[in-house]
Amino acid sequence: MTLSKDRVMQGMQRFGGAMYTPVVLFAFFGLTVALAIICKNEGILGALAAKGTLWYDFWFVVEQGAWTVFSQMPILFAIAVPIGFAKKEPARCAMEAFVIYMVFNYFISGFLTLHGAFFGVDYSQNAGAGTGLAMIANIKTLDMGMLGAIFIACVTAWLHNRFYDTDIPEWLGIFKGPAFVVAVGFAVMIPLAFLFCLIWPAIQHGIMNFQGFLKTSGLLGVWAYTFSERILLPAGLHHFIYLPFIFGPAVCDGGIQAYWLQHINDFATSAQSLKDMFPEGGFALHGSSKVFGLPGAALAIYMCAKPEKKKKTAALLIPATLTAVICGITEPLEFTFLFVAPLLYLVHSILAATLSATLYFFGLAGNFGGGLIDCFVQNWIPLFAYHSGTYIMQIVIGLCFTAIYFFTFRFMILKFDYATPGRTADDVEDKLFSKDEYKAKKEMEDMGLAGNAMAIKAKVFLDCLGGPENIKEVTNCATRLRVTVGDPDKVKPVSKFTKAGAYGLVKNGHAVQVIVGLSVPQVRGYFDALLKGESIAPGEGEDTSAKTAAAVDLSMKLDACISGQLIDMSEVKDDMFSQKMMGDGVAIEPTGDTVVAPADAEVTMVMEESLHAIGLRFANGAELLIHIGIDTVKLNGRGFQLLTEQGAHVKQGEPLIRFDPQVIRDAGYQTTVIMAVTNSADYPQMKKKPNQTVAASETPVLTF
Repeated sequence: MTLSKDRVMQGMQRFGGAMYTPVVLFAFFGLTVALAIICKNEGILGALAAKGTLWYDFWFVVEQGAWTVFSQMPILFAIAVPIGFAKKEPARCAMEAFVIYMVFNYFISGFLTLHGAFFGVDYSQNAGAGTGLAMIANIKTLDMGMLGAIFIACVTAWLHNRFYDTDIPEWLGIFKGPAFVVAVGFAVMIPLAFLFCLIWPAIQHGIMNFQGFLKTSGLLGVWAYTFSERILLPAGLHHFIYLPFIFGPAVCDGGIQAYWLQHINDFATSAQSLKDMFPEGGFALHGSSKVFGLPGAALAIYMCAKPEKKKKTAALLIPATLTAVICGITEPLEFTFLFVAPLLYLVHSILAATLSATLYFFGLAGNFGGGLIDCFVQNWIPLFAYHSGTYIMQIVIGLCFTAIYFFTFRFMILKFDYATPGRTADDVEDKLFSKDEYKAKKEMEDMGLAGNAMAIKAKVFLDCLGGPENIKEVTNCATRLRVTVGDPDKVKPVSKFTKAGAYGLVKNGHAVQVIVGLSVPQVRGYFDALLKGESIAPGEGEDTSAKTAAAVDLSMKLDACISGQLIDMSEVKDDMFSQKMMGDGVAIEPTGDTVVAPADAEVTMVMEESLHAIGLRFANGAELLIHIGIDTVKLNGRGFQLLTEQGAHVKQGEPLIRFDPQVIRDAGYQTTVIMAVTNSADYPQMKKKPNQTVAASETPVLTF
């Protein structure tokens, strides 16, 4: 079988993502260890932190618990990595991996107990750093750290996917599923354990030599590491770079994170240069660009925004920048660079690497992989007394790079006219982009659909729903993409959908509704084509209707579209509308049977099969969805008559749709007519009339 480049890349991305599964725990436990160490520091807290006090005892206990993930890191990786690889029953796969990993280590212990000298291992010595041995769940075994655990976890995941559903005779039914996988794993681990006893001592020697090389590589090594970590992030391969350094044996036993915390009291009570005491700490300066660099880039984006868009641009950038600076989570900003202008991201990677190398040159080392929280808790607070000069220097250099980022990004944005947030066309919504949208854009570019927002949105939705293989059925109504999925657990959280432009997500078992809005017919067209693997011609599925230019004067009123009893949107008996996922507005319990235009408008959307909904755009730019009944899409047009057509320009009071309320009621559905302004967020001045009896085309219900 030939492996394509895309397939290899997808496999590597999946492997990187699987490795990240346990890493999400390290931030909390790392900060807790650092906090406990600070709280036991007499230099900071005086006699309160003296050994023997209740305060000291409390934080001593907290620290012991906080070391859990660092002390048991191999087991953690062995359990967590298979969760990202198992095609089904990931929890059972995690259990299988733990058992098989223990079996593997017991086998190694057995081989070394009998013939340690044959393998070149002195098994009589106590396990510890430099011996080549480690204690894993009270088993003295080869010190393979997380690398050995990840390898066994991947083998287990393969065995699970291959043998979990194996049919065996009924009389052996007790050995089905996990038991059979573990039995196969037991047999496989015997030769694997023997093989590792043969080859791992040599690999370990190679790792030690590699550590020595990196320690002496100086500025070049720090620069190359930081650049690689940043530039590989878009492909999801940065895990391969930082995990062996920060949590693995690339430069020190146990990884930089654990080593730094274990020796932080030594660093905190010595005035010797941090770089001299812990040269490996130069490889953990990659978070410096998050604290100092990205604020400069964000400020440049804001300053380059159009004057009328600066307020909205600031509203986008400020929370994203604070998240990057404080927590070290940079995705919204960095993937916006990638989405809009990949060259900006390349420049960002170069500047980030240069910042780390510069700080290292001036003597900084430590654990600065995250944001300000890491800076304060794991570095500045415990070490400031003896290293204040170094940290002041760090802040000064960092702020200089903030200025460098600002002027560099501002120059490039203006010179190349990049469409960063705030510089887009007036009819384009400014937003920050996610990793899912960036990946979708790259795939759309390969299909010749670069810049097609609808196609990108459809691709993101498809991926977030679990991919083509997870889709069983697709339909849509006026605003929702209705999908039946095979495995509901593969559907990503609602935040992934809303970041891509959805208004919300409704899940009910295997039935999933993506609330798209009035563009759902166009998104559905691309979704279907992607689902079938068909090529899509540029322009296919797009809304080709003419757009009415927004008038300068936004003030106007909308009359009732049908006679009846006016109610507030929150009273509609449908979560999507009552929670205003499709925008704010009003609803009418009808006494009539004909929906009319509430003002002069253009018909932008008609549900041609079900005829139960219609979209209008008014002169002031407001977009209105008129939705007749609840769940009436299921009537497939029965009881509805369309009196206009898509693209038509209608006058106030002109009939749009006639319907039979009795048909709707007989089918068991509500007849409520909803008037939802889908872009109501753009009209904070919009006012709704109170509940009252209204007459079609006579009683105002909404004013702008």
